[in-house]
Amino acid sequence: MDGRVFTASINPIVMKVTDLNGCQIEVTNLDEAIQITAEYKEYEHINDGFSELDKRLNKYWTDMYKKLLKLKSKQDEQSCQ
Repeated sequence: MDGRVFTASINPIVMKVTDLNGCQIEVTNLDEAIQITAEYKEYEHINDGFSELDKRLNKYWTDMYKKLLKLKSKQDEQSCQ
């Protein structure tokens, strides 16, 4: 070896999405985020006592899912250019 050191850092592309509460959410893996939100928006409690919470959570995750899909669409458009 000649004493040289090679270092590499991988900086993922960080995208930001604003949630329904106005908070900025950082997304580093868009495909995984889409998959997770797709699952979360389908969750609901068995107990009807949580129906109001389930409605709010469904609204939140559906909104995030749609925003992530829109971001993915823009990303795909840019990669085709």
